[in-house]
Amino acid sequence: MNTINQSNRTYTEFVKGLWKENPVFVAVLGMCPVLAVTNSAINGLAMGLATTFVLVGSSFLVSMVRHWIPKQVRITTFIVIIATFVSTVDMALEALVPKIHKELGAFIALIVVNCIIMGRQEAFAAKNTVKLSIADALGMSVGFIFALVTLGGLREILGSGSFFGFLLFGDHFEPWIIMILPPGGFFVLGFLLLFFNWLKKNRDERLKKQTAVLSKTMQGA
Repeated sequence: MNTINQSNRTYTEFVKGLWKENPVFVAVLGMCPVLAVTNSAINGLAMGLATTFVLVGSSFLVSMVRHWIPKQVRITTFIVIIATFVSTVDMALEALVPKIHKELGAFIALIVVNCIIMGRQEAFAAKNTVKLSIADALGMSVGFIFALVTLGGLREILGSGSFFGFLLFGDHFEPWIIMILPPGGFFVLGFLLLFFNWLKKNRDERLKKQTAVLSKTMQGA
């Protein structure tokens, strides 16, 4: 029974970041990289994967040593751990994919102060087991990647007529250049937030109706 409960808890911690507590579309966190690097799908994917490496690695390490970190210096310790993983991914990207590293620029280093990562260390990894912390980090990371690729993909399609560098339209397509410029990021993000809030509102209304019907049925029985 305990094993089943633990498995359910692990699954719950993972899936919450995909939708219910999506760091971008629900919590609206990490807006700096979300708006700055998503002028293409490949940049969004690269930033998402880099953030995943840092988030999963730091959550694993923080959870491992949480009992030995003095409360007074926990934030400083978290920053040192996060900065170590950021330096690693920064050097790896520069060595393996220098073009993408140049595109992302200073925003790789700014992962250190990404509120998603710091927030998960303080709110979750420092208080839970390694298994749950990794599940939480992976769920948040996948949700973050989904948001970045969605935003970057839409901006690339409208602003360049391509997706992951592959041309989608013919020569007659007129790119919306504004979509790959900073204002385009705000426009697309605003519409996506509106769309996902609309979906959430409709889902909540359906649940209320189903609960009301179920309640009436039980009272009638």
